[in-house]
Amino acid sequence: MASADKLKCVLCGREFDPKSDVFTCPDCGPDGTLDVLYDYGEVKRQFTPEALAGNKERSISRYIELLPINDPTFFPNLKVGSSPLYESAYWAKKLKVKQVLIKDDGRNPTASFKDRASFIGVAKAKEKGATSIACASTGNAASSLAGCAAVAGLDCYIFVPEKAPVNKVTQLLIYGAKVFLVKGTYEDAFKLAVKAIDAYGWYNRNSAINPYLVEGKKTCGLELAEELSFDLPDKVFVSVGDGCIISSFYKAFYDLKQIGLISQIPQLIGVQAEGANPIYKAFKEGKNVIEKKPTNTLADSIAVGEPRNWAKALRAVRNSGGDMVAVSDDEILEAMRLLARTSGVFGEPAGVTGFAGLLKYAQTGKLGSHERVAVIVTGNGLKDSESAKRAAGSPYEVEPTLEAVSRIIGSAN
Repeated sequence: MASADKLKCVLCGREFDPKSDVFTCPDCGPDGTLDVLYDYGEVKRQFTPEALAGNKERSISRYIELLPINDPTFFPNLKVGSSPLYESAYWAKKLKVKQVLIKDDGRNPTASFKDRASFIGVAKAKEKGATSIACASTGNAASSLAGCAAVAGLDCYIFVPEKAPVNKVTQLLIYGAKVFLVKGTYEDAFKLAVKAIDAYGWYNRNSAINPYLVEGKKTCGLELAEELSFDLPDKVFVSVGDGCIISSFYKAFYDLKQIGLISQIPQLIGVQAEGANPIYKAFKEGKNVIEKKPTNTLADSIAVGEPRNWAKALRAVRNSGGDMVAVSDDEILEAMRLLARTSGVFGEPAGVTGFAGLLKYAQTGKLGSHERVAVIVTGNGLKDSESAKRAAGSPYEVEPTLEAVSRIIGSAN
């Protein structure tokens, strides 16, 4: 099996030894996030369609040749990955494109895409000999870490903003994490988590700092490619908060291109909520810096006003020839309804933001009739039941008689 060959700063290109404890470039500061690069010649010899076809493992550890872990015994005993990929003939016809694919990553063990990152984070912590692991989160990264840490026997410390959905906080507690509800925003929780991690020596699972977490997230892109026999769609729509998820798809496709399994990286279309869109603004204005600002969106998982992986996110969109879209909370709620009622996939607000972006993007006329598109749904709708109630509407209240039912059916018609 191959292993990480070097770390490289996304801003200045400085390289570091993976055996070091460097997480961000000391020259560029926290914005200098690092890429994990491999000996692609060695990977190419091992990572083949034939080898994958004979691999019976159904967790993301099946991609170990492109993961920064040498010893598979460090992986937590959870089946992360192998989430369903659905083809929607309904939306292909509706949007006048060749194919629409929906990847439902809310089907992971803790019901979110973030399990992929925590799977690797926990493995790296165990590899380093750590006994405790911590992160800040708006909810999903935290619950995924709590679940993976519980299986691995690690103490887990979580910092979330006080307005995090109660369902997500409950998940943390049921897994046994020590949870700190921080009075303030996600940014306040993040800064406090970093201070506590430094003070107590916990392993840092924060995706925007730890370069290895993107390697876990990229497995969704590897999976998509394998499911499609490495014939990738033209465009992939992804929700964007801190910028880690969209950059992970770029990394997956970059790695596959390096080893010759694909010839072209699909266009990545990043979708942000209008109330939390600093990366969208930087992209549209052609800037290489972001404007930090308060957030105001019900999509809590992407409610990030001070994104730390912005440089990788902008690179992902620009280098893939992609684009960005901003959607309103109303458009997100409508996307929750439409996606569930046409595909059976129930996503939380942030989870369906990519789909909301596809619907809005289709209105611009930028989708060609020949194109194949994929949408990544990153979290299950039960994660945020209050938003689900807003999207779903109210039930009928009736007396226990058929006449009462008939009156309602009659008025509805």
